[in-house]
Amino acid sequence: MTEKVLSNRKHGFLMMILFTVLYGAAIALCVWSSIKEMWALMVASIIYLSLGWLPYLGLKVLGPQEGLVLTLFGQYIGTLKDAGFYYVNPFCISVNPAAKTRLNQSGDVDADRSEKTIFKVNGNPDISAQIVNRKISLKVMTLNNNRQKVNDCLGNPVEIGIAVMWRVTDTAKAVFNVDNYKEYLSLQCDSALRNIVRIYPYDIAPNVDTTGDGIADEGSLRGSSDVVAERIRQEIQSKVTDAGLEILEARITYLAYAPEIAAVMLQRQQASAIIDARKMIVDGAVGMVEMALDRLSENNVVELDDERKAAMVSNLLVVLCGNRDAQPIVNSGSIY
Repeated sequence: MTEKVLSNRKHGFLMMILFTVLYGAAIALCVWSSIKEMWALMVASIIYLSLGWLPYLGLKVLGPQEGLVLTLFGQYIGTLKDAGFYYVNPFCISVNPAAKTRLNQSGDVDADRSEKTIFKVNGNPDISAQIVNRKISLKVMTLNNNRQKVNDCLGNPVEIGIAVMWRVTDTAKAVFNVDNYKEYLSLQCDSALRNIVRIYPYDIAPNVDTTGDGIADEGSLRGSSDVVAERIRQEIQSKVTDAGLEILEARITYLAYAPEIAAVMLQRQQASAIIDARKMIVDGAVGMVEMALDRLSENNVVELDDERKAAMVSNLLVVLCGNRDAQPIVNSGSIY
């Protein structure tokens, strides 16, 4: 199905004036023929007055970034896209199977935006007539699907959520190639998210290939969020092109370990941080001890044999690497 844009139907004002003039003329003709007792002419004017409202059904108004897909007796005749006042065949029907679909996205937050109650039947609010807005928005929309629990490449369950910016580029494909393009997009977003997340570990892990080139790399969900988001966007785009949709951007909005392992993973991260901190402290302490021994030897402050150097090194390492402040003991006698 190929989109066909109807750009030569902007005659709404002219046709509305013409139909209004004809309707007024029919009223005047009906009154005049009844006075002159011209019954055939009066019957013809009454018939026109009874059916004269039908041409008004062909008047269509479109705002900026709106589209209207039209069919005539089951045949696709074209799409109105530019803002303006149009006149089309009054028997044309606008088609939008996703008009009543409500997703967690911009444009669908207010569920009553495209449905207005006209009247209530016998005062019963549960039975009412509604008008459904079947115009297709061509604006950039933001879809924010629910968070999903997915296992990463190491089998750890993680919760992740994405926001997808998209828009309709081909209204004919969006309406006729899929049953409901909004639900179709939402399903493809969930599927693409699972397919990409299971390739990456949550954090950097050894011997993991995330690019598919057979070489281990440092890709991860937490450290390579931009790369992961771009791969998700490409995955979604490859699935929704036939539906006339364009995926502009995808962004990770939420990322965390699943609650059942979050506490354990937090302890693991804390342990790793403590080990790294201890390594840095020990490296610094060893350097300070070496510097102290070198300075004492250079300035001939005190002569220390190997045993006392070992004791000094031990004491300095205990002081520098300890978790608490040192409490020195002053020796008032000889050190020998």
